[in-house]
Amino acid sequence: MLPPATIGPGEFFPVVGVGPHAEPWPTEAHFDPELLASGDRRNVLDKYRYWSVEAIVADLNTKRHGLQIAIENWQHDLNIGSIVRTANAFNVSGVHIVGKRDWNKRGAMVTDRYLTVFHHPTVEDLALWAKENNLPLIGIDNVPGSLRLEGAQLPQECLLLFGQEGAGMSDEGIAACSVMYAIDQYGSTRSMNASAAGAIAMYHWALQHLPR
Repeated sequence: MLPPATIGPGEFFPVVGVGPHAEPWPTEAHFDPELLASGDRRNVLDKYRYWSVEAIVADLNTKRHGLQIAIENWQHDLNIGSIVRTANAFNVSGVHIVGKRDWNKRGAMVTDRYLTVFHHPTVEDLALWAKENNLPLIGIDNVPGSLRLEGAQLPQECLLLFGQEGAGMSDEGIAACSVMYAIDQYGSTRSMNASAAGAIAMYHWALQHLPR
């Protein structure tokens, strides 16, 4: 591991990752020569240190889960990147961006490179894709008629749809879903951060379908 870096008098923070690999270098195809030479400071699991992005993706593809995530992208929403990063943490089968193709990737912390990202110009296109792939489209938003997510059994293979921060899901998105779920809240705010809601919903699914 790399030594800690100084940020102020007497203060240190650990440098993420590892430095250059000791020679002789490993010769397996999944290793990236540039990373072996310069070090690997990416936010990846230790098992993937010095692996190329392509090799990591290939390995993740052998163990993708049945969950997929969709996010409506009609406005400039910084939360999309955070939801994508969480989707990577749960190794979902795909992330679907609905609406504008461009989205703010800063919050994703380059985790979108390790995911299959689809683009759908409209909610109708997303709904058609879900139907063709036999995936129930499930909305997460606290709108009238939503059922409680707590206690709900989610299908092992499904597509969760999230709306924009503030505005929430569009009317078209709500209408396209087979069911809507809301997360119980106990304070004064009307809604929680969209990326936080995404993390809660994905974890709720994981508790039901992934081994401890």
